[in-house]
Amino acid sequence: MSKNEALSLHADKRQKCIVYTRVMGYHRPVESFNVGKTGEHKQRRQFTQQ
Repeated sequence: MSKNEALSLHADKRQKCIVYTRVMGYHRPVESFNVGKTGEHKQRRQFTQQ
């Protein structure tokens, strides 16, 4: 079974995931960003705190 087949089996149970990011001291959903800010967000590097 491929990954796409497995995902299509549970399509009725899936829901949208809203990603938030901190902007200027408060949290905003990434989907509300304009084109430039969305591209900038995709280029960010993720890190883990040690």
